Amino acid sequence: MQPNILLITSDQQHWRTLGINNPKIKTPNLDRLAAMGVNFPRAYCPNPTCTPTRASILTGQYPSTHGAWTLGTKLPETAATIGQYLSAAGYWNALIGKAHFQPLKSTPDSVSIESYPLLRDLDFWRKFNEKHTPWYGFDHVETCRNHAHEGHVGQHYAIWLEEQGLADWREYFAPRTDGVKDGGSTHAPLKQKFYGGVASEPWKLPEHLHYTAWTGQRTIAAIQHAHDARQPFFIWSSYHDPHPPYTVSEPWASMYDPDEVDIGHFTPGEFDQMPLPHQRTREQNPSFAEFGPLNHGYHSHLHDEQSLRKAVALYYGMISFMDHWIGKTLDHLEAIGELDNTLIVFTCDHGHFIGQHGLVAKGPFHYEDVLRVPFLVAWPGRIAPRGEDDAIQSLVDLAPTFLQAAGVNVPDAMQGLPQLDAWCSGQNPPRDHAIIENHHSRGTVHLRTLVTRRYKLTVYRNHPDWGELFDLEQDPGELRNLYHDAASAELKLHMVESLLQADLKRESAPTPRVSGA
Repeated sequence: MQPNILLITSDQQHWRTLGINNPKIKTPNLDRLAAMGVNFPRAYCPNPTCTPTRASILTGQYPSTHGAWTLGTKLPETAATIGQYLSAAGYWNALIGKAHFQPLKSTPDSVSIESYPLLRDLDFWRKFNEKHTPWYGFDHVETCRNHAHEGHVGQHYAIWLEEQGLADWREYFAPRTDGVKDGGSTHAPLKQKFYGGVASEPWKLPEHLHYTAWTGQRTIAAIQHAHDARQPFFIWSSYHDPHPPYTVSEPWASMYDPDEVDIGHFTPGEFDQMPLPHQRTREQNPSFAEFGPLNHGYHSHLHDEQSLRKAVALYYGMISFMDHWIGKTLDHLEAIGELDNTLIVFTCDHGHFIGQHGLVAKGPFHYEDVLRVPFLVAWPGRIAPRGEDDAIQSLVDLAPTFLQAAGVNVPDAMQGLPQLDAWCSGQNPPRDHAIIENHHSRGTVHLRTLVTRRYKLTVYRNHPDWGELFDLEQDPGELRNLYHDAASAELKLHMVESLLQADLKRESAPTPRVSGA
């Protein structure tokens, strides 16, 4: 019998913000999921931003191959996705929650349906599943764009809010970001200067109307639909949190004491051997003009500790609220008898800085905090519970692994490695490294990282004097960059050669060779 496949993702969650590895945060349901299967603490994203990694999850390809190479780009709607292959095998596929496969703006050459004015055209979204699916291989889609009280809210979530009787939903969100006036935002948290709008007070939007509740409820409804139809499903339950702005409804907003949360710190001298952009994050008003526009993270990261603690307390609350609805989803699977026939993966699109190295949020700073992601796998009866497994994982492996679980041949065009046998047995992991790309601006911010079991190398295009080399075993906090260390020259050469070999190995052969010429 074909298994169901349930992929649950968060957005911008630090890999250590699970109760199983941080007793200061409460995630009883994710802890329960981990106890059912395996926790992989060494899982990596293929790119530390949303769109490229989400597209990699769908395609099993790296961003440099599938084309959505940075934020503000679009995964072509003609791209071959896991949903298309699973549909051909009899699966019903649904996406519930955040998509972000397309940019917030359209251009004459590339129309984005995740942009204005379609974002707020609720009639378009009411008819979306009738007229526009399958979309990226999904037979059913319920999506929304915003994080917290951001102004780019609409789509299926806004429809649902109106169905719940909240006609004035716009008042709970910041004004639209395309310049069109649409009323006030009476109940939206106030914006602060710290990190582009961190909120330090609860969101007045009632808990039962929060998009986390919407994602959880609609995920359960999608599971029930497939169960009633007696059809195997692939459902991507895509939560929006704990991505900033940091605010959440009560009681979750007050769940954690800011004085009790864990935050990271800058260590004096740790940037002395790091590239110039790292050093400038310690300035009050730095200039990054020479690196081009639209570079996430290229700004001052100076912050006061109490503001960061307040933000992290809300960040924890956002995670616990999401965990609450993940628990309801697991309960429903068990209640309808589908739990034992469902392969469940919980992960995140990329990590997050909460003060580590003095940094906040994300950016082209390839520390473990932003590259590693939480990664839990469970399949009762097939994957025996075994606690932690330190085998390296990459999110680019999800598509081929899901196809393997469904009994579908993995296309040659996919660059990820099927992991199912290793997940089940705990032996012979197919991957001994991970590659992380980051191509934020053409020719200016373009870096690539190779992570092995012990070492990590990062190289920068057009900047031969920049580079990073860390011994993760001896220096897990990544405080001593060995790239320019004369005593590490042989190690550096070895890692550069390893990166070249890894890059060659991931080259796909999408079409078969049928003739000598």
